[in-house]
Amino acid sequence: MPTVALDVPSAHVLADQASIVAELQFVMDCCKRLLTELAEPEEDGDQLIPLALWSSAVLAYGRCFSKGRRFALTGEDVRSVPLHGAVMKFHQWVLEERDKLAARAANPAEGAKVGAALSPPEQKDRRVEGIVIFASSHEVVNDVGVRQLGGLASELAKQTAEKAQEQQDVVLKDAQQLNLDDLYRLPQIGTWPPEDNGAQDNGGQDNGGQDNGGT
Repeated sequence: MPTVALDVPSAHVLADQASIVAELQFVMDCCKRLLTELAEPEEDGDQLIPLALWSSAVLAYGRCFSKGRRFALTGEDVRSVPLHGAVMKFHQWVLEERDKLAARAANPAEGAKVGAALSPPEQKDRRVEGIVIFASSHEVVNDVGVRQLGGLASELAKQTAEKAQEQQDVVLKDAQQLNLDDLYRLPQIGTWPPEDNGAQDNGGQDNGGQDNGGT
């Protein structure tokens, strides 16, 4: 059936809720894969993959609390999850890790430190022997932290999905108040190729009537 985009506040809220659930599902998927990677012997594992998974999970989790959304998760949502322990403290720590990953250091020296290697102080001819660079290290939290993040994301996703389910009814009522003729004139979404290009002959090539699996 024809489907058109809704530009009403309630639909914007629902869209944000749906995107947050998707982000949290991504966090859970990263954590599941991370646990598998961390279970590998250190000498056999690839340190780049765990770091990439952890960084992606932390950034995605942080996006759920972005103030730029019409609907965003808040600290109250975290406090309401049925989890035990220092949940709020862990949540704040994850957001701090997000900030470290996302923010660009104002001073390049904050990312790495350069030091002078000195000769022993008791040496008669003391001097600078060389230069040492201490690069900022990237570490992945242990499996306990990964499980905590995955569990927190799971509970938040459940709560947000429940709110989205209720929000659908609000959006439907708002949509039913709109002018039908105006709605039918809007461009359709969720179809490929777009309606106005559907009659094109694909560069003059006949695809033999195949529908490419409905895509």
